[in-house]
Amino acid sequence: MKLAGEGKLLRVFLGESDKLHHRPLYEVIVLGARERGLAGATVLRGVEGFGADSRVIHTAKILRLSEDLPIVIEIVDTEERIREFLPDVEKFVEEAGCGAMITVEKAEIIHYSAGKKS
Repeated sequence: MKLAGEGKLLRVFLGESDKLHHRPLYEVIVLGARERGLAGATVLRGVEGFGADSRVIHTAKILRLSEDLPIVIEIVDTEERIREFLPDVEKFVEEAGCGAMITVEKAEIIHYSAGKKS
């Protein structure tokens, strides 16, 4: 797959403990992106953060180990493919009944290619 030029970056912010059908929500979203043939997805685990409820700061500090650290899923592809996938992401989040934030940003894709397999 060739991918270069202007694209979109889809970011989904949620908690590590968010689940859908007994599976981590981030895993459900990444598998959905793969099934849709999107260019790729990365899950980032935050060390500290809070969400819309703002009641608790979740942290990875030694003395306060949280089991609900912030998670960010990043997916870059063309605008058309990202927009087609958005309803799926919204459905997953709604079905999970969790707090989340979804953003779409402009991304300039400089290079995208598969690495050489050994």
